[in-house]
Amino acid sequence: MSLALLASACLLLVTLGYVVKCWLSPFGDCRKCDGMGHAFKTDRKGNTKRGRDCRRCHATGKRIRVGRWIYNRAARTYRAGTR
Repeated sequence: MSLALLASACLLLVTLGYVVKCWLSPFGDCRKCDGMGHAFKTDRKGNTKRGRDCRRCHATGKRIRVGRWIYNRAARTYRAGTR
């Protein structure tokens, strides 16, 4: 009984922590380009050069977090339903 209570308390703590993180910082680094906004490529000599702009984040290096995206969608649906 006590182990289940501890597990649910930890799950609640992690969930609330993620909610606070999405509230304070709704944008995170892009996972594809690691927040750089572009990829790196190498030439024939092995030197690194700047590659193309990241298509996922449109060269900003930031993406909206999943939790914030869900909140925005729910808020938009609620507002549309109460008009």
